[in-house]
Amino acid sequence: MSRYEKLFAALEAKGEGAFVPFIMLSDPDPDSAVEIISTIVEAGADAVELGVPFSDPIADGPTIQNSHVRALDGGATVDGALGQIRRIRAAYPDLPIGMLIYSNVPYVRGLEKFYREFQEAGADSVLLPDVPVREGRPFAEAAETVGVDPIFIAPAQASEATLSGVAARSKGYIYAVSRHGVTGTEQESETTGLADVVANIQRFGGAPALLGFGISSPRHVADAVAAGAAGALSGSAITKIIDKYVEGEHPNPGRVTDMAALKKELTEFVSAMKAATKK
Repeated sequence: MSRYEKLFAALEAKGEGAFVPFIMLSDPDPDSAVEIISTIVEAGADAVELGVPFSDPIADGPTIQNSHVRALDGGATVDGALGQIRRIRAAYPDLPIGMLIYSNVPYVRGLEKFYREFQEAGADSVLLPDVPVREGRPFAEAAETVGVDPIFIAPAQASEATLSGVAARSKGYIYAVSRHGVTGTEQESETTGLADVVANIQRFGGAPALLGFGISSPRHVADAVAAGAAGALSGSAITKIIDKYVEGEHPNPGRVTDMAALKKELTEFVSAMKAATKK
């Protein structure tokens, strides 16, 4: 069984959903990012989704866009991201680690090399948010060849052809979008119709669905689980907390001003979000 399969089976046995936070690697620097991720895991996160900084993150709203810029201003590189993944995997051998990476990275590095590098570093899955499933076959095949789960997004109100393709190609989990638009808490997750969104995806079978986009409160998590999702992903809400404790603006590298206070607030937030996953 994969780490995702083990996780979802264990959570189902306990009557819980998964809470999966998103954190940008190298934000605002590699050591701080690893400490932030460790704090989030210790606070109860079931898995993590980690971002690799990129200059044109078209699927992200302003909050996560700023984290890309901040990390890049600090000198973030793909090789640096791989090093951080290795550190996290060494500390948490059973933790499912998912990656969110824009497709320019695998194009530049070459698909075979790209997926092999991330698998060897300890990543379980890779989501390319700018690659729709209709264009995803070469990426999915390259990923599976080296044992990486390809993840695809199931857009809100997607066509049957798209949902069928997402169910067939996605391994590990399906990223189900709870509303239209880009990531961010500026527009909250839809609170009505979530059950229809999940049911529409589940008609085609496939991996468990995690709901994302606009998940910023325990109520959103509870609504996602009640709608039949296997759990919820949250990124911008956590990034906003990190923002409060980072000093420095583009083009100057940022730094954490009070790590103890940041860790305390992150722990409280993640603990509350995880508590909301209980069915």
